[in-house]
Amino acid sequence: QVQLLESGGGSVQAGGSLTLSCDASETGYSTMCMAWFRQAPGQAREAVATRGKFGTKFYTDSVKGRFTIFQGNANDTLYLKMIDLKPEDTGLYYCAAKGSGDCYLGSSFTSWGQGTQVTVSA
Repeated sequence: QVQLLESGGGSVQAGGSLTLSCDASETGYSTMCMAWFRQAPGQAREAVATRGKFGTKFYTDSVKGRFTIFQGNANDTLYLKMIDLKPEDTGLYYCAAKGSGDCYLGSSFTSWGQGTQVTVSA
């Protein structure tokens, strides 16, 4: 399995912005299906955004228009740009990957990072 390492989390006030990064241990792996998930305290983990190998993107309704998932041009880093952050965006954000097949919010992912914490205060 590919090793994934997230970074970029932090604490911001509502309305602020953060950009999360996810580095993959294997070159080219990030051209496959990649995703960002989050888990708030006491809640189930939820898919936030996915990016397929042909660039198709899906977002959960609560982040549409505010979050953007994209791939770095020169490397295998996956990003999640988040603007207009809200307290309900608080959670541990995970990067995930899968090698083939479907690439949707409901897909099953095989590789996971350890997560990076995002805290948004009112």
